[in-house]
Amino acid sequence: MHTDKPLETSSRRWPVQDAKARFSELLEASLKEGPQIVTRRGVEAAVLVPVEEWRRLQDSARPTLKELLLTDSPRARLAIPSRRQWRRRRPKALG
Repeated sequence: MHTDKPLETSSRRWPVQDAKARFSELLEASLKEGPQIVTRRGVEAAVLVPVEEWRRLQDSARPTLKELLLTDSPRARLAIPSRRQWRRRRPKALG
């Protein structure tokens, strides 16, 4: 997902050619300084973040069971036929 909003200003930007050529340095900078932005033709394309931060972001984006149960919007679209379309069986005669 691409957004026009730039990431933190403290993040260092790496042109893709530099990121490929100096990946070990990019990785170290990510671990020590935080997220590192990789650009392609001057446009932000990707971010390298430490795995702990990635997991934290993933966990915060996942709703809890309580949040799912209390939400107003449906989580899935179910095809439920109207009652008029239901067919009723006639009871068999006893006897």
